[in-house]
Amino acid sequence: MSESLYTQLLDLACGAFLLAAVVILWRRELGAIVRIFALQGIALGAIAVLLGLHEERWDLVAVACGIGVLRAGVLPYLMHRALVTPAAERPEYPERPERPGFTERPGLTGFTGYDTDGAETRETQPLVNVAASLLTAAALTLLAYALAQPLVELDPTPATLALPVGLAVVLIGFFVLVTRRRALAQVVGFLLLDNGITATAFLAASGVPLIVELGVSFDVTLAVLVLQLLTTRMRAAFGTTDIDDLRELHD
Repeated sequence: MSESLYTQLLDLACGAFLLAAVVILWRRELGAIVRIFALQGIALGAIAVLLGLHEERWDLVAVACGIGVLRAGVLPYLMHRALVTPAAERPEYPERPERPGFTERPGLTGFTGYDTDGAETRETQPLVNVAASLLTAAALTLLAYALAQPLVELDPTPATLALPVGLAVVLIGFFVLVTRRRALAQVVGFLLLDNGITATAFLAASGVPLIVELGVSFDVTLAVLVLQLLTTRMRAAFGTTDIDDLRELHD
């Protein structure tokens, strides 16, 4: 692979990786957010594969394939399982609930907050609106470029020049984590944060040892499994995964 082709493909993969994080911040439909996260997993795997092929490190290519399977396949599947509730577990509301921000939409069965296949439809009222979220994403990206500039100047290679992309996704993931109200959307924010850290490790140091990546991947998968179980139990018990609604029940 020539140096120019490698640089172009790496820039394309990093651009898709960052764009997926911004689109997740923009979208409100939870199903679409899960699908976009899967696409970001493919972009992350592509970044690692390109680095491995360029450096002729087949262990890095193997790690990249494992990351692609986990981030683009296993984790989105688990989140989709948490998103969809079997009909037997859906709560029934005899009358219209008086919850702030609860609106009737075509395709909803009654006012339960599920569409016809049992999936929760969207983030209801995030703490920051769409316009402010996108402006914040732009500001966080500029901040990431400013913070990464000293590191880039130490060794200006195509990989280190893309290092701010990983830092930007870390910041955007943290922003999603603290501004979303649905439990599943907060899980996606946590996973965005992890994707950004993984991308930063690959771009800064050409990846991490295999045993370290396996340990981190196992921890992330276990965390998502636990969160899937908690989300399903929360929905079965309270009929919602809106954190503010659950806090009101506690109060």
